[in-house]
Amino acid sequence: MSKRSFRGRPKPKKNKMPSAGGLMNQMQQMQEQMANAQSALENETITVTAGGGAISIVITGHQRINSITVDPELLTPDDAEMLQDMLVAGVNAAIEQSQALAAERMEGITGGLGGGLSDMLGGLGLG
Repeated sequence: MSKRSFRGRPKPKKNKMPSAGGLMNQMQQMQEQMANAQSALENETITVTAGGGAISIVITGHQRINSITVDPELLTPDDAEMLQDMLVAGVNAAIEQSQALAAERMEGITGGLGGGLSDMLGGLGLG
């Protein structure tokens, strides 16, 4: 058997685990940032149009509709079904964009840890 020499190779670095107190402090800071972001989302709005601009919907970052504006030319009995379809499409698009905005804001806080952490914190009453 031959002996191998490991001289010259760097020693493996030991990963130093953060203290429990440090982790709790980080979690508390993240919780505060998430609460602030949630509060800010309540006041942020997105305007979405549908039907080539015939319908305009304003929605908050909390997925609450602030207003729906309909072009008066669409307000005829013959166009009721088309108007209803455009409203559904517009509201769904507004909700999707509002959810994307909220996810973007939360990702900035969680550092891209994904929905798992946000879901977990929300389940613990921390989100």
